[in-house]
Amino acid sequence: MRNPLQTIVFIDLADSTAAYQAMGSEEVAGVISKLTQWIGRVCEAHQGRIVKFLGDGVLAEFSNSAEAVTAAVFLQQQHTRRIRRWPEPLHMGLKIGMASGAVVRMGNDSYGDPVNLAARLSDMSGSNAIWATESVIEQLRNNPEHTTSGRGEILENIRYRSLGMIRIRGITHAHPVFQIEWNDEIPTDLITIRGDLPEPERVESSETESSIELTWQGVGRMFLSSELPIDIGRVPSCAVVINDQRVSRKHSTIEWVNGVFVLIDQSTYGTWIRFTSKTAPEVQLRRNQCILHSNGEMALGVPFSDVSAPILSFQVAAG
Repeated sequence: MRNPLQTIVFIDLADSTAAYQAMGSEEVAGVISKLTQWIGRVCEAHQGRIVKFLGDGVLAEFSNSAEAVTAAVFLQQQHTRRIRRWPEPLHMGLKIGMASGAVVRMGNDSYGDPVNLAARLSDMSGSNAIWATESVIEQLRNNPEHTTSGRGEILENIRYRSLGMIRIRGITHAHPVFQIEWNDEIPTDLITIRGDLPEPERVESSETESSIELTWQGVGRMFLSSELPIDIGRVPSCAVVINDQRVSRKHSTIEWVNGVFVLIDQSTYGTWIRFTSKTAPEVQLRRNQCILHSNGEMALGVPFSDVSAPILSFQVAAG
């Protein structure tokens, strides 16, 4: 049967495979079992329903986003503090994805787009992160006080920021995705839940609109020419955040100039560009700029010859 709008939360343990390889299987399995049971109890304490346990993951369902977000933040805060005292191989962070919408319930199981989106976002978010669809943030804006678990003070201090339009594996269209910040060390200039939700610009695409897609660690984001300029760098305020110490805080900017995409390097150590075309030479930038065309890659802070280089892929679609 189809139910009213629900918020689906998928919680997964990161790096569990490495833990099994480093320690005895029986010991790690016992830790994971206790962790998933604790996750289940926390979700239920926040008025959630456990749909099912999936090895090292938990799928939960909430009747509103406020309870779901509060539970996710509580899980991240408590789990991060606890694992600091554990052996290094057991430092398995939580990857949390959430989405709201209509679900279909068959028996005790739940199906539908929110389930698929939450699972994909959990997989893409990375350790110690919470990613949510726009529908989750919309519910928080419309019903900011709607919590029944008595933990409104957690919700009061939550921050979030837009990650823009992200292409999600297995989903046809790109979706607006938000990262919910739960760490006290996050800068306070991020948007609070209590403020109005900044609507992502809905620029109607036309046959003359050009776009550029940037992909970092398998996650692609598309930007229309009308949405530029955008910044690439290490700080959270950048449109594309690259968490690598060799990347400058504000490493580079992409602008739309006279009908072309222009990359402007502003970094300390430089940017290297190579295009897919074998005839195009590799370009090294140091406080200068070049035109991005067709598709290729950019190495940030170190050249491509360094196998550990942080590499951002780009693909230009001309209008």
